Amino acid sequence: MPSKTNVSDDPEFRRLLWYMLGGSRGGWNRARILHALRNQPTNMNQLAEKLGLEYRAVKHHVDILVKNSLVISRGEHYGMMYFLSPWLDAHFQMFEEICAKLNFEL
Repeated sequence: MPSKTNVSDDPEFRRLLWYMLGGSRGGWNRARILHALRNQPTNMNQLAEKLGLEYRAVKHHVDILVKNSLVISRGEHYGMMYFLSPWLDAHFQMFEEICAKLNFEL
Protein backbone atom coordinates (compact mmCIF):
# COMPACT_ATOMS: atom_id res chain seq x y z
CA MET A 1 0.00 0.00 0.00
CA PRO A 2 1.50 3.39 -0.97
CA SER A 3 2.31 5.76 1.86
CA LYS A 4 0.17 8.83 2.31
CA THR A 5 1.87 12.10 1.54
CA ASN A 6 1.03 15.08 3.68
CA VAL A 7 -0.30 17.60 1.18
CA SER A 8 0.83 20.50 3.34
CA ASP A 9 4.36 19.10 3.70
CA ASP A 10 6.84 21.30 1.89
CA PRO A 11 10.39 19.89 2.07
CA GLU A 12 11.97 23.23 1.13
CA PHE A 13 10.04 24.99 3.88
CA ARG A 14 10.92 22.25 6.40
CA ARG A 15 14.63 22.67 5.60
CA LEU A 16 14.34 26.44 5.95
CA LEU A 17 12.69 26.12 9.36
CA TRP A 18 15.32 23.66 10.59
CA TYR A 19 18.05 26.05 9.43
CA MET A 20 16.40 29.19 10.89
CA LEU A 21 15.47 27.59 14.22
CA GLY A 22 17.89 24.75 14.83
CA GLY A 23 20.93 25.78 12.86
CA SER A 24 21.86 28.96 14.65
CA ARG A 25 22.24 30.47 18.11
CA GLY A 26 19.27 32.76 17.61
CA GLY A 27 16.81 29.99 16.78
CA TRP A 28 14.95 30.09 20.08
CA ASN A 29 14.43 33.86 19.90
CA ARG A 30 13.29 33.57 16.28
CA ALA A 31 10.79 30.91 17.32
CA ARG A 32 9.55 33.18 20.13
CA ILE A 33 9.15 36.06 17.67
CA LEU A 34 7.20 33.92 15.20
CA HIS A 35 4.98 32.55 17.95
CA ALA A 36 4.29 36.07 19.26
CA LEU A 37 3.43 37.35 15.78
CA ARG A 38 1.01 34.48 15.26
CA ASN A 39 -0.82 35.51 18.41
CA GLN A 40 -0.80 39.21 17.55
CA PRO A 41 0.85 41.14 14.71
CA THR A 42 2.83 43.99 16.22
CA ASN A 43 5.56 46.55 15.69
CA MET A 44 9.21 46.14 16.61
CA ASN A 45 9.06 48.09 19.90
CA GLN A 46 6.04 46.17 21.17
CA LEU A 47 7.67 42.89 20.21
CA ALA A 48 10.90 43.76 22.05
CA GLU A 49 8.93 44.74 25.16
CA LYS A 50 6.69 41.66 25.05
CA LEU A 51 9.65 39.27 24.70
CA GLY A 52 11.99 41.10 27.06
CA LEU A 53 14.63 41.51 24.36
CA GLU A 54 16.69 44.50 23.25
CA TYR A 55 15.23 46.36 20.28
CA ARG A 56 18.40 45.74 18.24
CA ALA A 57 18.20 41.98 18.83
CA VAL A 58 14.57 41.89 17.74
CA LYS A 59 15.38 43.99 14.67
CA HIS A 60 18.22 41.64 13.74
CA HIS A 61 16.02 38.54 14.00
CA VAL A 62 13.01 40.11 12.29
CA ASP A 63 15.20 41.30 9.41
CA ILE A 64 16.43 37.73 8.93
CA LEU A 65 12.88 36.36 9.12
CA VAL A 66 11.70 38.91 6.53
CA LYS A 67 14.66 38.12 4.26
CA ASN A 68 13.72 34.42 4.42
CA SER A 69 10.01 35.05 3.70
CA LEU A 70 8.75 33.93 7.10
CA VAL A 71 7.54 37.40 8.15
CA ILE A 72 6.06 40.28 6.15
CA SER A 73 5.67 43.93 7.08
CA ARG A 74 3.08 46.60 6.40
CA GLY A 75 3.32 50.33 7.05
CA GLU A 76 6.22 52.72 7.36
CA HIS A 77 8.91 53.63 9.87
CA TYR A 78 7.93 53.27 13.54
CA GLY A 79 4.36 52.33 12.64
CA MET A 80 5.49 49.31 10.64
CA MET A 81 3.63 46.19 11.69
CA TYR A 82 4.93 42.64 11.28
CA PHE A 83 2.86 39.57 10.42
CA LEU A 84 3.53 35.93 9.65
CA SER A 85 3.91 35.35 5.95
CA PRO A 86 1.13 33.37 4.25
CA TRP A 87 3.77 30.65 3.60
CA LEU A 88 4.48 30.22 7.32
CA ASP A 89 0.84 30.60 8.29
CA ALA A 90 -0.08 27.75 5.94
CA HIS A 91 2.61 25.52 7.50
CA PHE A 92 2.38 26.61 11.12
CA GLN A 93 1.85 23.05 12.32
CA MET A 94 5.25 22.16 10.84
CA PHE A 95 6.76 25.09 12.76
CA GLU A 96 5.22 23.77 15.99
CA GLU A 97 6.50 20.23 15.31
CA ILE A 98 10.06 21.47 14.75
CA CYS A 99 9.89 23.65 17.88
CA ALA A 100 8.78 20.59 19.87
CA LYS A 101 11.68 18.52 18.49
CA LEU A 102 14.06 21.32 19.47
CA ASN A 103 12.51 21.41 22.98
CA PHE A 104 11.51 25.05 22.55
CA GLU A 105 8.88 25.95 25.14
CA LEU A 106 6.90 28.82 23.70
